Amino acid sequence: MRFPSLTLAAAGAALLAPAALPAPAAAVPPRERPVARGEGTVAAADLLARADTCAEISEGRYRTDADGPATVPVCGTRDAVFWKADLDIDCDGRPSTHCNSSTDPMFAAATAFQQSDGRYLSAETLPYIVVPAPSFRWDYRAHGVQGGSVAAVVHGDRVQYAVVGDTGPSDIIGEASYATASGLGINPDPSVGGVPSDVTYIVFRDSRISPIEDHAAAVAEGERLARLFVTDD
Repeated sequence: MRFPSLTLAAAGAALLAPAALPAPAAAVPPRERPVARGEGTVAAADLLARADTCAEISEGRYRTDADGPATVPVCGTRDAVFWKADLDIDCDGRPSTHCNSSTDPMFAAATAFQQSDGRYLSAETLPYIVVPAPSFRWDYRAHGVQGGSVAAVVHGDRVQYAVVGDTGPSDIIGEASYATASGLGINPDPSVGGVPSDVTYIVFRDSRISPIEDHAAAVAEGERLARLFVTDD
């Protein structure tokens, strides 16, 4: 049995009841800088912005490949030297699973610098970069760079800290170890890996990691020096 009076009363009550308020919108946090990819927390973009202007300190320019044009200068600030080049894979040093005479036709079982126990560096496990051998163009030793100097290597949005671990031809620049390439998300295969451009190498003057194979120390010191580099006027 219907009760119209009750139904109308209920409807009237519904109309008089206050409408439910929408739930308050969740607070939107302020936009933050994207977390750095790779190692440390200094953003790749900040390092690249600081290295965007080049005050050339080399007396000439380098090739990135033996048959290429000489287009790459070494640039400098008070605290660092840097260059922008390709990344060829250096697999030299102690033989390992991926770095040996079978995987790399140009493999050499030695590096210019050695670790604390006298053995040559392991390109597969230690992130290191290669600097050109001293020449009339540029002598790294005269600019506060030595074996074990700390470097920040940047590719895309990734930062990889490394040490200066080997030297290469005096007229070619742009080479780093298997481990450095891997840390940057670059194919580290010594035969077909590497990238043809867009890698920035920043070496901090008068820095040195000892023992050279202590990568954790390289990351900690690299992070500290990178912060100074991006905030230096």
